[in-house]
Amino acid sequence: MRGFIGIMAVIQGLGGFVGRVWFDSEWGFVGRLVELPLMAYLGLAVAGVALLLWADHDRKRHES
Repeated sequence: MRGFIGIMAVIQGLGGFVGRVWFDSEWGFVGRLVELPLMAYLGLAVAGVALLLWADHDRKRHES
């Protein structure tokens, strides 16, 4: 579940950042709910990457 949420956070964060920087519009669902500053979209993407790393580390720990 953490992996799925992480992927969604990365997509929303990068989509919002790219949309605001190069196209002057917000891409994704988060932009429809709240108005975030530009750096918050990058923070959302970083949080998603952290969740993905956590999920992968946890999966490897349970396999061994």
